[in-house]
Amino acid sequence: MLTVSTQAPTPTLPSPAILWGSRKFPRLSKPLRRVPSPPAGRGEREGTHRISDGEGEVDSGERSGIPHPGSSPGQALTPALSAPGGGEGTIKAVSGYKIREYRSPAIPGSSPGRGGLGRGKERLVVVGNGMAAMRTVEELLARAPDRYDITIIGAEPHPNYNRILLSSVLAGEKTIDEIVINPFEWYVERGIRLITARPATAVDRAGKTVAIADGERVPYDKLLLATGSKPLAPPIPGLGLPGVGAFRDIGDVEAMIEAARLHRRAVVIGGGLLGLEAAWGLKRRGMSVAVVHLMPNLMERQLDVAAGELLRRDLDARGIAFFTDAQTEEISGTERVEGIRLADGREIPADLVVLAIGIRPNIDLARAADLAINRGVKVGDDLRTSDDDIFAVGECIEHNGQVFGLVAPIWEQAKICGARLAGDQTASYVPPPVFTSLKITGVDLFSAGELCAADGNDDEITLHDAKRGMYKKVILRNNRIVGSVFYGSVADGPWYTRLMRDKVDVSAFRDQLVFGRAFAERAGAPLPRIDIAAIADSEQVCGCNGVSKGAICRAIVAKGLATLDAVRAHTKASSSCGSCTDTVEAILVHLGAEAGPRNPDPPICKCSELGHDAVRQAIRLQRLTTIAAVREALGWKTPDGCQKCRPALNYYLLCAWPGTYRDDQQSRFVNERVHANIQKDGTFSVVPRMWGGLTTPGELRAIADAAEKFAIPTVKVTGGQRIDLLGVRKEQLPAVWAELNKAGLVSGHAYGKALRTVKTCVGSEWCRFGTQDSTGLGVQIEKMCWGSWTPHKVKLAVSGCPRNCAEATIKDIGVVCVEAGYDVVVGGNGGVEVRVSDHLVRLATETEVLEHIGAFLQLYREEARYLERTAPWVARVGIDYVRRRIVEDAEGRPALHQRFLISQRAVQTDPWAERAGGAVAHEYRVLAELG
Repeated sequence: MLTVSTQAPTPTLPSPAILWGSRKFPRLSKPLRRVPSPPAGRGEREGTHRISDGEGEVDSGERSGIPHPGSSPGQALTPALSAPGGGEGTIKAVSGYKIREYRSPAIPGSSPGRGGLGRGKERLVVVGNGMAAMRTVEELLARAPDRYDITIIGAEPHPNYNRILLSSVLAGEKTIDEIVINPFEWYVERGIRLITARPATAVDRAGKTVAIADGERVPYDKLLLATGSKPLAPPIPGLGLPGVGAFRDIGDVEAMIEAARLHRRAVVIGGGLLGLEAAWGLKRRGMSVAVVHLMPNLMERQLDVAAGELLRRDLDARGIAFFTDAQTEEISGTERVEGIRLADGREIPADLVVLAIGIRPNIDLARAADLAINRGVKVGDDLRTSDDDIFAVGECIEHNGQVFGLVAPIWEQAKICGARLAGDQTASYVPPPVFTSLKITGVDLFSAGELCAADGNDDEITLHDAKRGMYKKVILRNNRIVGSVFYGSVADGPWYTRLMRDKVDVSAFRDQLVFGRAFAERAGAPLPRIDIAAIADSEQVCGCNGVSKGAICRAIVAKGLATLDAVRAHTKASSSCGSCTDTVEAILVHLGAEAGPRNPDPPICKCSELGHDAVRQAIRLQRLTTIAAVREALGWKTPDGCQKCRPALNYYLLCAWPGTYRDDQQSRFVNERVHANIQKDGTFSVVPRMWGGLTTPGELRAIADAAEKFAIPTVKVTGGQRIDLLGVRKEQLPAVWAELNKAGLVSGHAYGKALRTVKTCVGSEWCRFGTQDSTGLGVQIEKMCWGSWTPHKVKLAVSGCPRNCAEATIKDIGVVCVEAGYDVVVGGNGGVEVRVSDHLVRLATETEVLEHIGAFLQLYREEARYLERTAPWVARVGIDYVRRRIVEDAEGRPALHQRFLISQRAVQTDPWAERAGGAVAHEYRVLAELG
């Protein structure tokens, strides 16, 4: 059912209930209780928390992006990255899983006892080596690189790393080394003393020193506290058992990965953002996962009830079990954890229990130093504590009654604190607006500001299509957006946030508002545009990575950056959640004249200065129908082209004029020319097509007979559920094909820039977990798509349930069958650079799946560059663009699908049968035998 409504609802209050507690984790002074929510709306700002023990912690909805030095002592002692007294010395440092050695050069003017620090400078000591601390140091170094001798004290044995991406490490999408922000070399190059695996234990404000775990006292003139937070855990029986842990740092992730390797069942306690990311990561590691959440609604701080239910339904379909409105009474086990028992008597077996209910500011050091504290270390707008020489940033602080767990406001703290330390006495902290997104494949959600109307004066406009898993809600106050919640369709999230931030009066296009930006623009509404000139250079554009407009502009101009990918690579802007992509692209356009010559469409080869896109456009507009005509019309520098442009031009013409263009075999690579894969010894492999991975005894018998008749040395099952005959001599190919043709087997195109395979599992026909007929759907897809020529090879898969046995989420196109229908994902790659696919759409019928796949393939065929696989193509154009063309354009999608079907009429002829019948026989004739 599709519903659109405008109303001001009556707020509802959850009933109180006791939560649970811990022995392993820092003990709370009193048991946690679920407290009544404030009236939805104004009371739900960051810092107003629904779970409380009276001391002010952040519940599991607060996504922690900042490390918590002091949370664990680390596994190994790592010397500081400077020799005693500043002399030369060899040091060992842990980086990810590796031990590396560095030579620390002597620093002129250094004095003993100061770790190699120079004389004449102020001494800055930073307690904490996490994201908040190091971003502050980076901001300071950018403004006043020579003002301080800097010592950094970290509790973990690692350099500064991106805690936000720990969930990606857990899910196997990144390695620990890949999430390091500042490697050990970075500290050495800047003369910074780094102390790792030795946490700070005390601050002597009178003597202005910091004591660390091994007894050393480090003197300071200015001190920066960035001690982060601790995981919440009230006392509960069994929390100290082996196999129970938190999800906060690299050590926790390593323990969870090891547990997933040895065990099968996991329970995550906490259904907020961090808990769900932990659950998904463990699921990706092959564990059976259950999530226990105290509240009735998942991610209740970011999602309302309707969106939370859609999220629960989608994750449940992906194989994660949920126990909501559930209180954990006990963690059971003897030698290690064996399960948990809920207050209602239900028991859940578990080999691993992960606690992710929230965080509390780590204020132990500040409390012992007698600094002003409340829920966090109290700071003013200048980020100073009650001691003028001590600053504080990150999850440990409290500013105007607010504590922090999201990265965007903490980046702003780092910017202001760095400016203050550099001597700017005017810099003042104002928390920026924040938004939330979830990093789980196939789940798209976005929220910003208020979740619900505060009272009858506010309006809620909702669009809810439960069948397709799509939900949009916009909250208005005086015709201005004060909040939004999106699920399943989030592309316009940044646009709504910009309208909210700029306090735009939306009354002129209110009727179209909930349908998104495109509908509002078509209605002629006077919508705001991104005014790049009006944005100050100091204004933050990328909240996830703390990148300002000025930093982006300087990188574009200085390095001549031409594309969004290049800006991402050099500045990290738009490389995380992507919500600032529109603004970054607008900056690129705005700087077009200043950034120097840029060409986002690289030349096709040295024969021409024209790019792939320009050549394709000229072929269509000038109706060029042969390779020679293209070269002549477009002024090719070489009359016959080269090995790069000839195959590309052949493909572009084949795609532009299906059925009329005559394929130029001499412009193809050898594999495509002879329709078999050449091997390193000069022989070839033959891979017959097996529709959806299905075969018959007769086909298997024909393959075996051919292998014996032609003495084919190797017969191998491929990863794409086919059989590969390896070691066939070139002159044997037509005869081998003829033998296979007799059994009805045709070319599998395993050699071509074409559809290779459609991998399937057995699905609902045989599997007890199967939700749909994945095999039958895979056969339909393959029979629709076989023979098509594409910019690069294309592989598909259909999994019959979210367990994903067919590995659909790392294919060019994948279909994951769920109870509600079919999730279509695109742009995956399981090769050297693994890329998990992007969720495109959830569909209800097989007919819709076929149309969307055909439309996607045709869009890829028409717009991607030759030899560009779907993964880099989707990354280049953006999944939002693909969704607009395939999902949202109800007229354009069928047109694309029809063009694909029309092109298929000309290519669905078995090339093996043609050549077995004598076509291009000279290609397979032996010229002479030497010897």
